[in-house]
Amino acid sequence: MAVRQLGLVSCVLVAGLLGGGCAVGNRVEKSEANASLANSPAVRDGVFIHIRSGPDHAHAVMMGLRMAQMMQSDRDVLVYLDVDGIKAVLADAPDLRMEPFGSSRAMLADLISKGVGVYACPGCLKAAGKSASDLMPGVRVAEKEAFFGFTKGRILSLTY
Repeated sequence: MAVRQLGLVSCVLVAGLLGGGCAVGNRVEKSEANASLANSPAVRDGVFIHIRSGPDHAHAVMMGLRMAQMMQSDRDVLVYLDVDGIKAVLADAPDLRMEPFGSSRAMLADLISKGVGVYACPGCLKAAGKSASDLMPGVRVAEKEAFFGFTKGRILSLTY
């Protein structure tokens, strides 16, 4: 009986020491990584805003655009519209209006003027019988490299 208890106590102590040693090592590595990023002012995290909802779901579209506006001041932001979302960035798209957001056209113009990339899915455009010439001014057809080149930091993705 005593041998079993001693063996159990020994296992717990060894596991605690090994686990504690690993945790300390991980904290050091994370701290060094964070210090490295903090010393590099050019590296900002990015936010990938994915809007798949269209004018029929105005609240989702407006939320995505508003999040892009809020994040762009201190993050790299890319807005990607696909599926029904492309219908919100066509030149003849309705100007969605909803409080407290205001106007979708004004929000898009604001984002584009601040250098935020706003991209429409090429496959979704084609499926809808549309092309790049049907997009609002400043909205571009998505290309693979834009997804990886818009930020050097981590990427957070939000979908609406």
